[in-house]
Amino acid sequence: MSAEWELPPHGLSQEELDAWNAQLKDIGEQYQGLMQDLLSRIAPSEAADSVYSDMRESFEAGAQSLMQNPTLLWQTQARLLQDQWLLWQQGMRAMAGEEVSPLVTPEKGDRRFKDEAWTREPHFMAIMQQYLLFSQMVDELVDSLSGMDETHKRNLAFYARQVVNAMSPTNFVSTNPEVMRRTLETKGQNLVEGLERLREDLANSAEGINVRMTDRSAFGVGENIAVTPGAVVYENELMQLIQYTPTTEKTYKTPLLVVPPWINKYYVLDLRQDNSMMKWLVDQGHTVFLISWRNPGPEQRDITWADYMQLGPITAMEAIEKACGEKSVNLLSYCVGGTLTASTVAYLTSTRRGRKVKSVTYMATLQDFRDPGDIGVFLNERVVEGIEENMQLKGYLDGRSMAYTFNLLRENDLFWSFYINNYLKGETPAAFDLLYWNTDGTNLPAGTHAWYLRHMYLENKLVEPGGIELDGVKIDLRKISAPSYFVSAKEDHIAKWNSSYYGALLPKGPATFVLGGSGHIAGIVNPPHKQKYGYWTNDQLPESHDAWFEGATFNEGSWWPHWQAWITENGYADPDPKKMVAARQPGEGELSVIEPAPGRYVKTTIPEVLGETPE
Repeated sequence: MSAEWELPPHGLSQEELDAWNAQLKDIGEQYQGLMQDLLSRIAPSEAADSVYSDMRESFEAGAQSLMQNPTLLWQTQARLLQDQWLLWQQGMRAMAGEEVSPLVTPEKGDRRFKDEAWTREPHFMAIMQQYLLFSQMVDELVDSLSGMDETHKRNLAFYARQVVNAMSPTNFVSTNPEVMRRTLETKGQNLVEGLERLREDLANSAEGINVRMTDRSAFGVGENIAVTPGAVVYENELMQLIQYTPTTEKTYKTPLLVVPPWINKYYVLDLRQDNSMMKWLVDQGHTVFLISWRNPGPEQRDITWADYMQLGPITAMEAIEKACGEKSVNLLSYCVGGTLTASTVAYLTSTRRGRKVKSVTYMATLQDFRDPGDIGVFLNERVVEGIEENMQLKGYLDGRSMAYTFNLLRENDLFWSFYINNYLKGETPAAFDLLYWNTDGTNLPAGTHAWYLRHMYLENKLVEPGGIELDGVKIDLRKISAPSYFVSAKEDHIAKWNSSYYGALLPKGPATFVLGGSGHIAGIVNPPHKQKYGYWTNDQLPESHDAWFEGATFNEGSWWPHWQAWITENGYADPDPKKMVAARQPGEGELSVIEPAPGRYVKTTIPEVLGETPE
């Protein structure tokens, strides 16, 4: 090991020893406080307990499968011995002064081992290789297991990945060279500050740990994010309706209603002016209205999916008619807001009001839930029952619990990297608006979310004719005649495109499917001026997503202009694009301005809803 990791030859002075002793005392006090905090929260909820039970069952099923395959068991043991032998040989050569190449290197995109010590220092290189070889072996072992049903195998792969990534040497003080270096430089102050920050984050979490991802003091909703000008022109107990201020002299005749998800706040579509989808839509000449959902608490426990439909899109359409005099709208929806929108359009169709919708756009939306991806691990019958029981007691699902769950879907990027920087290095997170949005969560009403998980994720009822009944009306997506535009993201891990594609095969009206690059956020919020990611198009809609992709054409840049051409050239935005109407200002029609955008609802945080005082 090089000299940079050693103490000075003369040892430590009395002053240095005193400084270290003081820091160790502070670390001990912080650790004792942390243990007390953890002990006070040790009893798991019904939902968490059901996840732990499912995890145990998955590992037991994997162990049984391995024991029933002696050949695979022997091969795994032999491989472990071989890896250890090769590592020992490499270590001996390195100690003899020979320059050696790693036996295994991190996968592309794995940023955990970027510090030079992992490849320059024999000690740390051996630790890294030991871990990577073990990680690789576990992945291949799980993949090779036979005799397990696909659900058990998927769950086992997910849980094994969580355990293996939690064991990464980068997550521990003594096996992370960056942390060791920082600890020596600061005489342990990084650990004192890290433990203090860990206790603060734990106090502001519901279940698990909601790691602080950004400097929250750097942002204010309506101050430097969600700043596209507009006004709230209508509100009820569930939503506020924002009408954005036009930036063009003329606008298209048919208004555009945006239906965002209520699992997160809408302003991911309006973060900054240079990437705001709302500003871009206004600049294209649309009269844009947007639903800003309320952050619910226990009082909203009985609100149903049908209530979201009636008090959300349907009421918004009625309000837009008063504001603009237009009886129909174009709908633009996102994520679960798209699932609600599909239900709404099907409901309107079944109640002979389908003409209220000129066209409907679904962004990263699941209608067919055949493959929910990794989130399906948390949505089997036992886990859903636990979630239902927990929500029945509270009246809501705490959005911080769900944020923790979603972060585990990309654990190295969205959990462990912040864990290391915040708690081991003692660093303060940088200011990043997208991560601010990611931590500004919303609760979910028990009456809505339990129904959604069971009817959509577990039973996939939305794709069945009459499988869903809303306010006494059985709906059928196959009866929808409104033109539909579907856009998904190729690397989306929340609404996987190989499931979202099949929504485009359902309506009887004309449907267009587009596949964007990147993931659930960047693949959708992709402003044209950045010229990033690209997108695929195919005029045909074959029976499988694989066949669609094989016949698709790749296009550079953003899919937004493609959508704009679709909605204008087909006459959905205006029967005659040459006869656009005078721009409509908020408050000009029958609806008065209630308050400036973004309004009160989007500014309300979970601690405020629950009457908590954040640390």
